[in-house]
Amino acid sequence: MALFEQTFVNPNGLHRPFPDRVADAAEKTGGSVLFDVRVDGDVEVQRMAAIGYGATGTAIIVMQKSGELRCASVNGDMRFLVEELTAWYASPLHEQAHVDYHGTAIILLAKLRSAGHFARS
Repeated sequence: MALFEQTFVNPNGLHRPFPDRVADAAEKTGGSVLFDVRVDGDVEVQRMAAIGYGATGTAIIVMQKSGELRCASVNGDMRFLVEELTAWYASPLHEQAHVDYHGTAIILLAKLRSAGHFARS
């Protein structure tokens, strides 16, 4: 996980957009971006993304309101939430506009927190 997190370091102190940083990390680590969503209404997290590694698993990346990125691996009962967000993200824009992903993202974040990841300060 430490090597994975190093892929998010900003060179020369430059802050690149979250989607670019996630895509770059996926490319450097041999994964693929499953989803990238805003997490409106959370007091600490602004965005959440997932990078899939096939049978190996899935990494969840959150960007806190401070701009800091944090990572966790996902498995088990959270997998169906990741699959639901992945399906939404892969759907055409006109379908995305009619389907609310926000509830699923909030539930996934809550499950991650209850598993000890991304604890609130």
